Amino acid sequence: MIILENRKIAVIGVDHGYGNIKTAGTVTPTGITAYDSEPVFSGNILEYNGRYYRIGEGHKEFIADKAEDEDFYLLTLMAIAREMNLKSMTKADVHLAAGLPLTWVRAQRERFKAYLLRNQTIKYRFNAREYEVRFAGCSVYPQGYPAIISRTEEMKGVSLLVDIGNGTMNILYIIGKKPIEAKSWTEKYGANQCMIAAKNALMDELGANVEEAIIEPVLRNGTAEIGQKYLDIILKTAKQYTDGIFSVLRKYEYNPELMHLFVVGGGGCLIRNFAEYDEKRVTIINDICASAKGYEFLASKALQRNEKL
Repeated sequence: MIILENRKIAVIGVDHGYGNIKTAGTVTPTGITAYDSEPVFSGNILEYNGRYYRIGEGHKEFIADKAEDEDFYLLTLMAIAREMNLKSMTKADVHLAAGLPLTWVRAQRERFKAYLLRNQTIKYRFNAREYEVRFAGCSVYPQGYPAIISRTEEMKGVSLLVDIGNGTMNILYIIGKKPIEAKSWTEKYGANQCMIAAKNALMDELGANVEEAIIEPVLRNGTAEIGQKYLDIILKTAKQYTDGIFSVLRKYEYNPELMHLFVVGGGGCLIRNFAEYDEKRVTIINDICASAKGYEFLASKALQRNEKL
């Protein structure tokens, strides 16, 4: 959160991932379950419009239009509450800063803004604490580039940015520190594709229906305390998936001898753990909240420029 004292606005960046929803200071899995009455167990409970929502168990299924259902709106309210809680705030004027996949942002930006700003003022409860938010505006940016906006001075010549989320993979050429819109693409080849492949491989080879919660630590850390035959299958699948990432990049003329690769997003751990690459030619941004921080930075700078006019 960036607070603009002169405008009395809190700028809150929200990265609406399919696997996790991130703010500058929080990360929460995007699973959401609705209840008509208060759940038995506490923890990450959103109360809104007379219903209860448990957030954080599982992940959001991929949908091409994030404004298609109510889930990302509810997740946004939760994300704002968690970020405000870090500052011990319960009431604020908020300017939202968010993102959409590179090649979708032009077509979906205004619809997504309207979706997020449907209520100018809203009151709700999260974890038994009441929040009141007045939305002062919303900025929507292309995913990926904001995550490395603070590192552009490191870029020389031609750089390739790949943002590997849970649902999509965004690819962007950066030439002379300038993002090239005509050379940007979105592929449905996010990290969830690796999860699906691992579950299928375990079923095919061992007849085992393995929970994602067991597979995920292997993908994140490169190992886990599970049986070796299960571990070997997951490791093999993850290696195949990361080989696939570089295959997709080569389709868009990636050449490691001619350009530096920057990797952002939660899928960066897969590259780090399972791919073969020249560490001098590849930079992996490990901060999963980097995009949310970048959205906040860009939105706050834009608001400050407007203030000076």
